[in-house]
Amino acid sequence: MSYRIGVRDFWKQCWVAVIFLHAGVGSGQSSDNFSLKTVRAVRVDSPLSIDGHLDEAAWENAAVVEDFHQILPLEYAPPSQKTQFFLLYDDDALYVAGKMWDSEPGLITAKVLRQGGQSWTDDQFHVLLDPFNDKRSGYRFMVNPNGLRQEGLAINTSQVEWNWGGIWQAAATQDEEGWVAEARIPFKTLSFDPGSDTWGINFSRKVSRDNETIGWVSRNQEQNPAISGVLAGLEGLEQGLGLDVVPTLTINGERTFTPHSSDSGAEPSLDIFYKITPALNASFTLNTDFSAAEVDDRQVNLTRFSLFFPEKRDFFLQDTDIFEFGRLGLRNFGSRFSRPLSENGRPFFSRKIGLSSTGQPVGLDAGGKLSGRIGRWNVGVLSVQQDGFEAVQVADLFVGRATANILQESNIGVIITNGDPRSNLGNNVLGTDFHYQNTRLPNGKVIEADIWYQQSSTEGIDGEDAAWSAKFKMPNNSGFRGEVGLKEIQANFIPALGYINRKDIRDYTFETGYTYRSLGGVVRSVYGGAIVERVEHLNGELQSQVANLRLDIQNQTNDKVVLTYSEEREGLIQPFEISEGVVIPRGVYAFDGFRVHVDTGTHRKLKTRFTVGSGDFYAGKQENVNMFLEWTPSQHFRTSVNYRYNDVSLPQGNFILRLVQVGLDLTFTSTLSWVNLLQYDNNSEIVGINSRLHWIPEAGREMFIVLNHNIEDVDRNDSFHSAFADLSFKFNYTLRF
Repeated sequence: MSYRIGVRDFWKQCWVAVIFLHAGVGSGQSSDNFSLKTVRAVRVDSPLSIDGHLDEAAWENAAVVEDFHQILPLEYAPPSQKTQFFLLYDDDALYVAGKMWDSEPGLITAKVLRQGGQSWTDDQFHVLLDPFNDKRSGYRFMVNPNGLRQEGLAINTSQVEWNWGGIWQAAATQDEEGWVAEARIPFKTLSFDPGSDTWGINFSRKVSRDNETIGWVSRNQEQNPAISGVLAGLEGLEQGLGLDVVPTLTINGERTFTPHSSDSGAEPSLDIFYKITPALNASFTLNTDFSAAEVDDRQVNLTRFSLFFPEKRDFFLQDTDIFEFGRLGLRNFGSRFSRPLSENGRPFFSRKIGLSSTGQPVGLDAGGKLSGRIGRWNVGVLSVQQDGFEAVQVADLFVGRATANILQESNIGVIITNGDPRSNLGNNVLGTDFHYQNTRLPNGKVIEADIWYQQSSTEGIDGEDAAWSAKFKMPNNSGFRGEVGLKEIQANFIPALGYINRKDIRDYTFETGYTYRSLGGVVRSVYGGAIVERVEHLNGELQSQVANLRLDIQNQTNDKVVLTYSEEREGLIQPFEISEGVVIPRGVYAFDGFRVHVDTGTHRKLKTRFTVGSGDFYAGKQENVNMFLEWTPSQHFRTSVNYRYNDVSLPQGNFILRLVQVGLDLTFTSTLSWVNLLQYDNNSEIVGINSRLHWIPEAGREMFIVLNHNIEDVDRNDSFHSAFADLSFKFNYTLRF
C-alpha cells in the first residue's frame, strides 16, 4: 500500500535529523587537520600581458605561494616537483601564475591543444576561487602546458559543472626547467561582494605521468570550497556596468532526401547578461539558437526505462548551480542503471525545454533568467516562451528556486515549476530540500545527508502525486565509506519540466566499502565494496534489484583493473519487447554476471579501456564487450574508436546490438579546431556524422561551421542512403561594458 508523508511531518523529520547529526559530530567541528593558510594579494597599477612569460617587473613583487604538499598519492608527503604560484591584481582582474619545475621536462604531458577540449589527461595548473568565502561554491580554473583553458562552476563541495563558459585569458610556455602558466581572470566574469576584501582560494598542480597531485590546502585528499585557504587584501575591484551583450548570427540550410525537401535562412539572436548587483545576475535571450551545441552520445539500452542525456546548451548551463535540487544525480558506481535512477525525480531538467519528446529542436522566442545571491540566500528564476510544435501550443515555462545557507556547510531550499513544454496540460511542482554536510570530522572524514519532498499538480489528475527522498552518506576517499538511501516516487507525480525514469516505486540504496591507499610500491590503492539497489512498486512487488561486489586495483601510473560480480532480479508486470520481435514474458527473473574492466593511465598517447562481461540475462545469456581506443600522437591530432557489443540469447529469440563511435580531432592552433564524430548502431541502422569547425579568435568571440548528416539503411538490406543533412554557420561576439 502506498502512503504519503505530509509536509509538516517531513520537516519535523528533517530537523530531528539535523539536531542528531550536528550534536553527534559536534566534537569534530573544530578538528580540522589542516592549518588555515592565508595569502595577501598585491596590487599593480597597470594591466599585465598574458603570454606565459613571467618577465614583467610586476611579477617580482607578487605574492608567492610555495608551501605545497602532495595530495595524491600520499597526502602531506613532500611533492616530487618544486612549484610556485604568484598573485597580483588590479582594478579589473586577478592575475595568477604558476612556475612548475620538472626534473624531466621531456615527459610533461600536454596532449590537448584545442580550446573547448578536455584536459584531464594532461599536466595541470589549477586555481579554485570562492569569492563569497562561504565555503560552499565557487569557480575552478585550469590551464595545461599548451595554454588550454578549462573552467567550471563548483555547484557545491562535491559537484562541479564543467560546461560553464566564463571569459578569461591564459597562456603557457615550456622550457628546460618545466613549464609556466599565466592567467588573467576578469572581475566581470565573477560574482562577488565588493564590500568584502577576503575570498576563499586554493591552488594545485597535477603531474600526469606520476598521477601526482600537488596542492596548497587539502583534507581527505580533497580540495573544494570548504577545504581552501584565504585570499586577503582585495580592495577597489571594478565590475564596470556588469553588462555583456552577445549578438549572434546563424545561417542554416537543411535538406531531407526522401521525400525531397529543403529549407534555408538566416536567424539573428541576442543574449544579454547584466549584473543587477555584484552578486545578482540577469540574463535575457531572444530567438535563441542551439545549432552549435554538441550532439548526444548514443547509448545502448537493454532496460525498459528511459535513458538520461546531459544538458549541453550554453544558455541553460549558465548558473546551473542555482537550480540544482536535492543533490539528485550524484550516483553510485557499479549499477548498470544507476545514472537514470539517481536523476529520477528531478523537478527541473533543462533538456525538457527546447526539445521535443523525440529530441528534435523546438524554437525559443524569448527567455529570461535571474540568478545569484542575496545575503545568505541563493536565488534563481527562469522564464521561457517556447514555440508550439505538432499539436503542442506555445508554452510559457517558469522555474523558481531559492536556498538559504545554514549551519557551517548546509542549506535548505524550495523550488517551484510551472508549465509543460510537451503537452497542453497545466502542470506545476512545489518542492523543498535540505542538505547537511560536515567536512570537519576528525581524521579528514566527511558525512552528508539529503532530504527532499515534492508534490506535483497536473490538470485532470488528482492524488498519488508526491515524491520524497532521504539519504545519508560517508563519501570518504580513504578508509571506510558508506551510503544508505530511500526514494519514493508516487504514480501520479509528474514533473513536466523535470526528469522521470520510473514512477510508482520505492528505491532503496546501500553501499559500503573500504579504500586502502599504499605508501609506496606498485599498487597505489585498492577498493573493495558492495552496492545493493532495490526498486519495488509501492505495493511491494519487485521491479529491479542489483547487488554488486566490486574490487578496484589502481597502480601508481593510474592503470586500473576492476572486477565486478553482480546478481540481478527483474520483475516484469507486463511483457517487455527488448528487441524487435523479441518479447520477454511477464514474471520474476534472477540472473548474475561477471565483468572485468581494464583502464590504462590517462597520460599515455595510446589510451585504452576494455570491458568484457558474461552471465545470465533474464531466462537466457548475455555477453558484452566494450572497447575504447584513443590515440594522441601529438597535440594536433587525436583519433578514437569506441565499440560496444552485446550478444543476447533468449528463449524468445537472439539478437546482437552494436554501437560504434569514431572520433577525429584536428587542432591546427589553440584557437582553430575541427572536431568530427561518426556514430552507428545496428538498432536504428543510422550513421550519424557531426562535423564542427570551431574558431575562437579571442575569449568571448566564436565562430562555428557545423554539419550534421544522417545516412540510413531504411530497408535493412545494407544499402545506406542519405536521409537528412543540415549545415549551419554561427558567429557570436561578446561586447562587455
